[in-house]
Amino acid sequence: MSQRAGASQCGGVVVEFESGDIRDDRVKRDVNIPGSTLIYLKGPKFLIYVSGALSMWGDRMWHFAISVFLIELYGRNLLLTAVFGLVVAGSVLLLGALIGDWVDRNPRNKVAHASLFIQNISVTVCSIVLMLVFSYKQRIEEIWDGWLTVVCYTVVIILADVANLASTALTIAIQRDWIVVITGYNRGHLAGMNATMRRIDQVTNILAPLAVGQVMTLASNVVGCGFILGWNLVSLIVEFFFLSRVYRIVPALSIKPPVLEEDQVFLQRTERGMSQGESTVAPPRPQPLTEGNCNSSLHLKEITNLPLCFQRFRWLVSTCKDGWRAYYRQPVFLAGMGLAFLYTTVLGFDCITTGYAYTQGISGSLLSLLMGVSAITGLMGTVMFTRLRKSYGLVNTGIISSCLHLGCLLLCVCSVFAPGSPMDLSLLMPYITSNSSTDLGGMTSKRQKHTYALRGGSNQPLLPDRSSIHWTNNTVLFDNVPSDAAPESYISIILLFLGVITARIGLWSFDLTVTQLLQENICESERGVVNGVQSSMNYLMDLLHFIMVISAPQPQHFGILVIISVLFITTGHTMYFLYAHKAKRKRRLDT
Repeated sequence: MSQRAGASQCGGVVVEFESGDIRDDRVKRDVNIPGSTLIYLKGPKFLIYVSGALSMWGDRMWHFAISVFLIELYGRNLLLTAVFGLVVAGSVLLLGALIGDWVDRNPRNKVAHASLFIQNISVTVCSIVLMLVFSYKQRIEEIWDGWLTVVCYTVVIILADVANLASTALTIAIQRDWIVVITGYNRGHLAGMNATMRRIDQVTNILAPLAVGQVMTLASNVVGCGFILGWNLVSLIVEFFFLSRVYRIVPALSIKPPVLEEDQVFLQRTERGMSQGESTVAPPRPQPLTEGNCNSSLHLKEITNLPLCFQRFRWLVSTCKDGWRAYYRQPVFLAGMGLAFLYTTVLGFDCITTGYAYTQGISGSLLSLLMGVSAITGLMGTVMFTRLRKSYGLVNTGIISSCLHLGCLLLCVCSVFAPGSPMDLSLLMPYITSNSSTDLGGMTSKRQKHTYALRGGSNQPLLPDRSSIHWTNNTVLFDNVPSDAAPESYISIILLFLGVITARIGLWSFDLTVTQLLQENICESERGVVNGVQSSMNYLMDLLHFIMVISAPQPQHFGILVIISVLFITTGHTMYFLYAHKAKRKRRLDT
């Protein structure tokens, strides 16, 4: 009883592995009972799956379409897309902790309903504005000497950013909190739901952009906006109904502990550890409260004499600081940081890698086929996660997945030096003389007849979806790239995509491992704010990889980007290995 109470208060998972497996077997036997299918269809898991599928489908369509719309509006220029990407990344980076804190401090049903309503209404209004701009673009450009067009662009970007923030809040609430409660803190059930949600995400990540892309191609951008508008309105009603029903049939969702301050969380963890016999020695007391580490209540007392606007601003800054501090003190901090480091990479099916493939003579049809294969390997990763977790435990699953991921990426490193690679090593030797530079340049120009400058327009977003690590649905189109050009050797590009595709098995298994570690080990009262900071870290590390590409934009630079990406990924997995070592050592000491 004490273990169950501790788990409900602090998010810990205390169910034994054996009991979880027994319950899994019992559930499998119950499925064969006539009428159990109907019970399952009315149960909370199925309703969460359907609601999540609708939400993910709408998100994928919108993320794909908004980038196309922004490029079309600005004369096939990437400026608006770049501005939108920076606004989205900057807002989540700055407001991630505040969003998570808001999720923690409010009832679960109000958080889910408010996030769902804000997200869908923002997309709906944004779609209406885009329809008006596409329909009356010439007239709008004549009003206020063209400034009305700037206003419309600003409104579109702001509404799209608000929708993304609301989507972030909804993802934290449902996939990081609701699922844990619905599974009853059972490790086996939690792993199964996480894997199923990721499979749904993988499938929608491929099919949703294809669906809306066909509508926009066969009809028009205005019809595409109308299609997205109608989908969001219908999805809003269905998701609202399903989430409300889940909230009613799972009473535990209505029970939410109050948000605890830093010292209260520390004392709660200490008492729970002593009651479970986790440690015979009391952990060190926190430092006395000072101006540098006082909690938010003391901050509010200190600033009551300030104007209201300054009080609010200082409270927001204090909340952000407390959120990042809470993230840092988590026992799974290193695992979370390791996951964030995996975002600094060009080794995924994003606009950068697909654009590079085009310059190496890979056709669009073949690239689409490779994307489909990568989706299959991603699904294989979710299946491998559930099998490994059941056989070897969660921490060991992360170790195996990390080794598999790194091993597959070695193929990408080999591709840099393989025949057919456009890698120009003279870029690494700035001190070389002009004559030798000319000689090397001549040699590489003979070797790189199949490379082309990246020119033309792109119809993809600058930043990827936050629900997954890498894109699986993005294609970059370049103008004036010769279609009949063939490289001297395909060995380099084959090794590159073989490594990227096979690495997705370990990648998604590792992603699910860290996700469940965060779910199991984060105190329930801090679940939102810590996952909000995790989202901020993911965006921050993802921005670094775009800075890398901006610094080295030519195909001849791509090999350098591959090597840097592998170094970042290796650093991330090293952080996880350190976490696993500490977790195993602590387990041995406790036993």
